[in-house]
This record gives sequence, structure tokens and C-alpha cells, in this order.
Amino acid sequence: MPQALLHPGVYIEEVPSGVRTITGVGTSTALFIGWAPKGPVDRALRMTSYADYERAYGGLHADSYLSFAVRQFYDNGGSDAYVVRITGVGGGAAVAASRTINNLVVVANSPGLWGNRLKIVPAGTAASFRIDVVDVGPSGTDNILLETFVNLSMTATDLRYAPAIINDNSTQIRVSTTAGGVVPGSTQMLTGGADGTVLKPGLATFNSAVLALFGMGAIADRIDLFNIICVPGLTDVTTIGTLQGHAKSKRAFLIVDCAENATIATTGAGVGATANLPTSNSARANSALYFPWVIAPDPLQSGALRPFPPSGFIAGIFARTDGDRGVWKAPAGTEANLNGVLGPKTNMSDAENGLLNPLGINCLRSLPVYSNVVWGARTLDGDNNRGSEWKYIPVRRMALFLEESLYRGTQWVVFEPNDEPLWAQIRLNIGAFMQSLFRQGAFQGKTPKEAYFVKCDRETTTQDDINKGIVNILVGFAPLKPAEFVVIKLQQIAGDLPV
Repeated sequence: MPQALLHPGVYIEEVPSGVRTITGVGTSTALFIGWAPKGPVDRALRMTSYADYERAYGGLHADSYLSFAVRQFYDNGGSDAYVVRITGVGGGAAVAASRTINNLVVVANSPGLWGNRLKIVPAGTAASFRIDVVDVGPSGTDNILLETFVNLSMTATDLRYAPAIINDNSTQIRVSTTAGGVVPGSTQMLTGGADGTVLKPGLATFNSAVLALFGMGAIADRIDLFNIICVPGLTDVTTIGTLQGHAKSKRAFLIVDCAENATIATTGAGVGATANLPTSNSARANSALYFPWVIAPDPLQSGALRPFPPSGFIAGIFARTDGDRGVWKAPAGTEANLNGVLGPKTNMSDAENGLLNPLGINCLRSLPVYSNVVWGARTLDGDNNRGSEWKYIPVRRMALFLEESLYRGTQWVVFEPNDEPLWAQIRLNIGAFMQSLFRQGAFQGKTPKEAYFVKCDRETTTQDDINKGIVNILVGFAPLKPAEFVVIKLQQIAGDLPV
């Protein structure tokens, strides 16, 4: 009601329209997991370029599939990713380099051998001093100035108290003080840093470290939104099966690498590869397998060719396709070319491709004119014998996109009066969102009625549901399915035959 009506005149009241715009969530934010020599181990970092990765995790490393996969992701069209670093535990844990300089304890901001390259250069007086952080590089003589902090103090009550200033601003070190307030002395190198066990796919410790990132309160669970999961080089069947379940719970999609030495025969049989995942796993549809590995130049070996797991490339193609065409377009075909690749490790014929495709295995092919492309768009539930409704990657990812978007876009409904006015608002807002997707060509059908429906009324929400505090919303859509097989029929015309 407006203000009290006390005098004759015109009163203006704003009436809510009931329109609450639902915005579609992003579809191509990737989560990369793997071993790296540098970077935080207690949280995920979000990055928008490979330069961000280099600064935080140290760039390319010969023992890190992760470092190459992130680069390949950005080279192939990726733009948004989270990275989680895993390291050894117990006796194999990584150790942070450190040094006590008079009363100032300096520690590298993340564990690893990299910290032993940091040189701390103090200068100044008791009233005011500075600290330079220098990277001496692998040779020990590069002396690259990374950070400088000036006008520092060792007095805890001073606004320029060294630990407060450095810990709030440094990307390289953390400091604390021991008893007293002595000004730091001479130049010192940090020491004692160690990488610990270098975790590689194939190690049991690698698998357990990956799985420890998921679950209640774990690092991955604290990330607000990611859509694609990549663990480059991971081929352990049990670990992949568990990750499929985590992907399903997070409404994400897992990209699975085949084994490095997998062949057409072993991949088809599931021997030495990951094609034969547990048949009882109901989350298979939230993942896709790609075969084979790819051959690409290694910048660390002067461009020498070596095999790489395909997941980083594929994640980039997912992102590129989503941006150019939409999540409803299959990330495969002549437009899904692999950038930075000489070719697949195994070249196959159409007939050989035909052995794997019906099993739900997506092949990477080198085709004339089109070069190296992704030539498959099936989930790991896409085996012909399964008859799954989630046979195709774009259909499954489109459903995940709708689920996450509607989940976030209907939070306002909670605790609203559960009756027809609320149901009408729900139909209005979800209907507007689905209509916008229909206009973009996301569904089958010539009319909205053929493409989707939104139902929320007395039929979906009974009085018993209302008594229990439940409102049921039914949303249906007609997905676009990829034209996997194109059949062209030719017929000769007989010409001018006599009648």
C-alpha cells in the first residue's frame, strides 16, 4: 500500500512486475588438476590466460602434464580456468624454502624447490628499511628483481610493520618476526625448499591426491562454478569412475584421456585403456573419452616432437565451440581443429574409426584439407548397445547448462507463498529464459510449443506438496542432436525414353 491517503490528490505506487531475469551460466570454465613445481596447494586459483599460470605455477615443466594442458587449453580457444596443484604427502611432501635474517623469518609463499632461487636483499636503517626479492634463476646469476618493499618497520604498532605490508602484497614470500625488532642484516638466499614426490598419472599417490580435492569442504567443493574437469594423463579406471560421480554432483563434464600407448585394438577392447569403465556407474554420461594421444612440439626440448594427452586441447575446443556456436553444438567436426598439433599418435582409417565410434569412443583424426580434427561427439554412455538418452555430448552438456542456470535463477522462490501467483511468476520467468534460447536456435522445433514447455500449477504441485513446502517445476526441451551420419542418395534420371 502507498503512504496514508490523507489529502485529496494523486498518489503514485510502484507495483512489482514479477519479472526476475534468469541469466544463463557460463559453460566452459575448466578445472585443471595436476602436479606443478610451484603454486598454492590449499586453494584453486582462477586464471584467464597462460601468463596467469606462469606467474602462479611456474610455467612449463617436463614432469607436469598439467602445465602443458593449461597452455593447450588457451591455445585452442579456452578463456577461463581454475587450477589446483597437487603435491606429495607425508615423507614425500613438498617443503617451502625459508631463511631467518636476524629477527625476520622469510618463507617462500608456496612449497617447492623453486623457493631456493629467491634472494632477499635488505637495506636501510632501524627507522626505515627496504627489502628486495630477487630471483637468481636456474643459473644462479640471473638476478631478476621480482618485488620491492620500502619504508618498512620492525615495530608491530607501526603502520609500515614489515610482516603486515609484505604478507598483504607479496606474491613470492611470507614473513614473520621473532622476539625483538632488529633490522634485517645482509643478503641471504632462501634454502631448504624441496619438490617432494613428483606426482605423475599412474601413481597411486597421484590418484588419491586427485580424489582428496573433492567432497565436503574440499578445494573443488569450494569453487563456485566449473563446467569441465581435466586431469591430464589420468587413466586409472577406479579414479575416473569416482571422478564421474563428482562431475555429476557438480553438474560438470569430465574429459577422459586414453592410455598413452593405447592402440585401436586395446581401446576397443578396453584393455590398457579407459574405455571399459564400470558398467554400473550411472554418471558415465557426464564424461567423454578421446583417442589417441597427439603429437606436438615440446618448447622445453627446442620444439622436439612428443606425445601429449588430448584433454587440454579438447577442453579448449569445448570452450571455442561454446563461444562461437553455443553449448548445443557438438565440439567436433571440421571446425573443431586442434591447434598446435602435428597429428594424432595413431592415424586411422574410416573403417578403424567405425570400430570405436559405436563404443562411445571419440577419435582424433587427420583429414585431408581439414587437418587435425575431433571426429566424435559421444559421451561414455554413448555405446550403441546402451540406448542412452545422453548418448551425445552436446545433449548432455545442454541439460547441465539448463539445470545450473535454472537452479541459480530460481533461488528467489524459496520461502515465497506457495500458490498460483508464485506459480505464474515461475512460468513467466523460466518461459522467458527458454524462449531466449529457442530464438538462438538451441532447441528442435519450428515453434516454441514444439521446442520446450514449462509447467508449474496444481497438476505438478498438489496440496500434499504444498503442505510439505514443495513446489514442483517441470521443464522439458527438445534437444538438438548432431548429424553424426549423413546419408546422400543418388539416382540416375533415365532421360528422354519413349513412352
